[in-house]
Amino acid sequence: MTGDITLLIGVAASIGFVHTILGPDHYIPFIMLSKARQWNIRKTAFITLLCGIGHVLSSVILGLIGIALGIAVLKLEIIESFRGSLAAWLLIGFGLAYFIWGIKRAIQNKPHTHTHLHDNKIAHSHLHSHTEEHMHLHLKEAESDKKITPWILFIIFIFGPCEPLIPLIMYPAAKSSIIGIFAVSGIFAIVTIGTMLTVVLAFFYGLSFLPLRKMEKYSHAIAGLTIFLSGGAIQFLGL
Repeated sequence: MTGDITLLIGVAASIGFVHTILGPDHYIPFIMLSKARQWNIRKTAFITLLCGIGHVLSSVILGLIGIALGIAVLKLEIIESFRGSLAAWLLIGFGLAYFIWGIKRAIQNKPHTHTHLHDNKIAHSHLHSHTEEHMHLHLKEAESDKKITPWILFIIFIFGPCEPLIPLIMYPAAKSSIIGIFAVSGIFAIVTIGTMLTVVLAFFYGLSFLPLRKMEKYSHAIAGLTIFLSGGAIQFLGL
């Protein structure tokens, strides 16, 4: 392994870490949805891992195609920029839709009082919750929704590019060897996905100690709003 590739491996690791930490879309959706949807740690880790692999692999494949066909790096950067913008808008749209659904769910779940007048003219009232009363009617719908949400995230992350990977790592490595391309890409992937998992699981454990029970009925709305703002930060602030 040449000195240039060794240097690029170090650069790949550094860029992978910084790129992930500075991109809130790499961890905020998983942190918020795992709390709102009450995913366990194994499901949270698996979904994060799956989306991370899709996120990195899509850029690696694009980079390999570009190198094989001799496509100028500038053209690939334009494609990656388009993919990044598309992923940000998908994140914004998903977050907004989830926020609206979360608000609707919170309103429907708000306990309210019903008053009943019996034959003996005696009235009484009791607290009533539509969620508890009609839970059996929406069980299949809830199960279907649980399965769809992770796949929505996965699709968004496939569109989401690793912007620095191709121009700063893969193309310079291609000047040395094919093995070098896979070496720097592999290190970048390991560090990126590893950082995603570390941040997500750290927050998973941290949030479990916070007294958030009173906010549970708003958890979906908060998750949607946070994801919406995360997408906005990517699109408009360039994070």
